[in-house]
Amino acid sequence: MLTQEHPLREARDEVSASTRLLLRCPRCHTDIVELVCPQCTFHMEVHHGIVHALSPERAIRYRQFMADYEHIRTAEGRGSRNEDFYLALPYKDTTGKNSHQWRIRAKSYDYLTKHVLGSLPDGAFILDLGAGNCWMCFRLARLGYKPVAGDLLTNEDDGLGAASHLLKHLPTPFPRFQAEATHLPFGDGQFDAIVFNASFHYSEDYEETLREALRCLKPAGLLIISDTPWYSRDESGRQMVAERQAAFRRRFGTASDSLKSLEYLTDERLQTLEGSLSIRWVKYVPWYGSRWALRPWIAKLRHRREPSQFRIYVARKHARS
Repeated sequence: MLTQEHPLREARDEVSASTRLLLRCPRCHTDIVELVCPQCTFHMEVHHGIVHALSPERAIRYRQFMADYEHIRTAEGRGSRNEDFYLALPYKDTTGKNSHQWRIRAKSYDYLTKHVLGSLPDGAFILDLGAGNCWMCFRLARLGYKPVAGDLLTNEDDGLGAASHLLKHLPTPFPRFQAEATHLPFGDGQFDAIVFNASFHYSEDYEETLREALRCLKPAGLLIISDTPWYSRDESGRQMVAERQAAFRRRFGTASDSLKSLEYLTDERLQTLEGSLSIRWVKYVPWYGSRWALRPWIAKLRHRREPSQFRIYVARKHARS
């Protein structure tokens, strides 16, 4: 918590703990130095090490979504009071409540670090958007990268506050920002890579979200989408969304649709983004095991809709941008 005597100095210490960040106001886009915008006077306060870069009006817009999401994630057993739970992720879910999903996350992460991030320079500056409890930032920091965590949720079980379990095991803490993907509080052209970590499908406008990410990337920086559902047919994706909302309504009392998230990818959507943003996707397909690979065939035999698939999509910002 900031003291009254030196709030700006302590805030700077939190933000630049691992590296000097260039910031800009997420409300009016003015470059800022000390967390207070000289143009619109928006103040990015720091609480428990988290920079709150969500303006009051945008916080109101996301209030219901965040409440629904936290309710669902708590009911699904996403957090733990045991520090070992967070230290073991993504390789082991010590609660046993979501082990299958964490096995997928682990395989995606291993593939990402080996086949994608390996091309980055030592100490590369990586923004993890949709960081959740910050397990990926923790792992990246231990590999020698300089991660920055961004998410809407700040709670201590499944949000940015959960990083308290992890930061004590690092020599230098990584910065954490409560922020939305379409109004990032960062200056232009400073990240070597931006990773949408199982989060891109929450976007309401894929083009707007990626355009903002590209703004923050260095020339030739990597734009990465990991663990977002992909379907070969748009109809399958729409059916999945309907099934998911119905299941949530039955189990949790909410359809969790206060935001009109796009929820999934298709080749057509990816191609549209290539054209509008002048990028080129490279597709990577991690091996999730034979049972996972057989899912589409089993669904077809049982006359069910196609199951989601996960790929890693990578685009490089133009070097002259």
